[in-house]
Amino acid sequence: MVRGKGDRIFDGFVFCFLIAVGITALFPLLYVFSVSLTPFSELLRNGGFVIIPKSITFAAYKELFSMPRIPDAFRVTLFITVVGTIVNMILTILLAYPLSRKKLPGRSFFLLMIVFTMLFSGGIIPSYLTVKYLGLLNSIWAMIIPGAIWSFNVLIVKSFIESLPEELLESASIDGAKELRILMQIIVPLSMPVIMTVSLFYMVGHWNEFFQAILYVTPIKLQPLQIVVRSILMQSNQAFENPEVTLPSATLQMAVVIFASAPMIIVYPFIQKYFTKGMMLGAIKG
Repeated sequence: MVRGKGDRIFDGFVFCFLIAVGITALFPLLYVFSVSLTPFSELLRNGGFVIIPKSITFAAYKELFSMPRIPDAFRVTLFITVVGTIVNMILTILLAYPLSRKKLPGRSFFLLMIVFTMLFSGGIIPSYLTVKYLGLLNSIWAMIIPGAIWSFNVLIVKSFIESLPEELLESASIDGAKELRILMQIIVPLSMPVIMTVSLFYMVGHWNEFFQAILYVTPIKLQPLQIVVRSILMQSNQAFENPEVTLPSATLQMAVVIFASAPMIIVYPFIQKYFTKGMMLGAIKG
């Protein structure tokens, strides 16, 4: 196929546009990272704007890790992310697999109920009362159990399983395999792309846990990392109202942002191939 001058001009325009979008997306992250490594005195001399610092210091990170709340908050967030994601995936797969079977009695009703929860919720007060009466208030499980299943993720996994060849399941059934064996030895291995994709969704949600912690958790030792990050960043606003409040430096604030964001940024490249493949295959067949 011969490409004309118009095609080359269009390709060049698309290339330049993508470069501009990439720079726009990466610039804030580069700025935050640069400021976190810049000496505060240099930052002041440059009016608070530094992209490439002349000298590098880790003083902000040393101060960050010396804060007593950071280790506890990190452990809480790590527990919520790991345990919460495992609970999420177990329940999501156990719900999505039966719903993918067209012979399931009442399948349409169950799907309707799942979609209904995506459109309507009980509200904050009923949810709070439910958590309270279950005895989950001021416990780490209050940030895991209420969001144990996300309806949207169930539908994604269900659609992916439906796209698998039906002949595989039928041949396994003919060989005498029960439903649990079919799920563990056939469905789960073949569904790794969507499992990794949905796991990423759950991981990011748990790592950024904020709203449920505000509602259900009062003890400081049980507060996740995002609550601590917010309190550090909010001190700059409180300093204007109360002169006695210690104002954290801009370098410390940026170091907090990098520390809270880095784990998910590091994890994503390792499961990027699963993420892309899972999203594409999960949308083939509904």
